[in-house]
This record gives sequence, structure tokens and C-alpha cells, in this order.
Amino acid sequence: MILCAGNNETFDFALPIGVGLVESAMNLTRLCLFDKPEFILFVGSAGSYGKHAIFEIVESKTAANIEVGFLSGSGYTPIDNVVSSQTQNLKDIMVNSSNYITTSENAMMQFRSLGLEIENMEFFSVMRVAQEFNIPAGGVFCVTNYCDSNAHRDFLAHHEKAKELLTQHLQKRSALHV
Repeated sequence: MILCAGNNETFDFALPIGVGLVESAMNLTRLCLFDKPEFILFVGSAGSYGKHAIFEIVESKTAANIEVGFLSGSGYTPIDNVVSSQTQNLKDIMVNSSNYITTSENAMMQFRSLGLEIENMEFFSVMRVAQEFNIPAGGVFCVTNYCDSNAHRDFLAHHEKAKELLTQHLQKRSALHV
């Protein structure tokens, strides 16, 4: 099953599940309860914490939910905030998820120092729901912006091309039969 966020991030070949952690978790849970897929592939855009360039395609099976409050020491969480469907001891690209887009270069550098490479709003909830239902899952992302003060402007400028590049990448990987 190929999934995407929704709103303006849709694809002809993917089922939209909602934007952000909550909508995507609720809607994906509903899907899994009624028609459990054998595999989940999430596709979408991502912001880079500086390691990956604009329009770079990034694949991952590991997601985190590290919030800015953790960086400043003003918050903590009792939940396991990293989930992976990686079955081997290979180093995987860790995708961070939050309902907020990082727009601080300082936060971007701090996230990168924690081993996080890109951010996507939905991926952590997708991976967590997949884990709960024991479904193998992964994600494919195209970088649209760096996580700095220009994040939103750059996302808007690069979003359509990123969607085209994602489609082309999946066609080459034979994930799509279009």
C-alpha cells in the first residue's frame, strides 16, 4: 500500500492519510483495521537538516519524534520516540516528525547533531502504526527545503518538482506500474 499525506501533497498512485501526526495515525489505523496491507510505503516531501540537498531522494525505515522542547531541555517524553522496521544492523537515515516545521538554523544543527537527517510531518506516526500492526514499512522522500528561516518559501517553490521526482524515482524502482 502506497500512502501520502494529502492536501497539496497527493499522488495518483498513493492513498492520502492526512497531514501531521494525528490525522495520519488515525486514518492509517482505520485502514489497517479494515484492510491490513502487506507492506506500507509512505511517499512525501521532507526538509533537510543540512546533510541532504534540495531535490535529493531519501529512503528510510527509521523515524523519530524529537521535539524542539527536547533540544532546549524544556520538555521530556515517557514514550519510545524512535521506531524502525530496519531488520539488519545497518545505519539508516533517521527521519524526524513533528506537527511543526523547523525554521531555526540553530535547531536544524542540533537535530543533525542527534543523528537526524530530514524531517517529514507524518512518517513517525506511519511507522508507529505499522509497528503496532506488525506491517513492514518504509518511506521515500524528496527534499524540498532546508530547515531554516526560508523553509516555507523554499517548500512552496520546490514542491511540484519534488512530486515529479518522487514519481520518477518510484517508477525506476518498479514500485509503480504506470
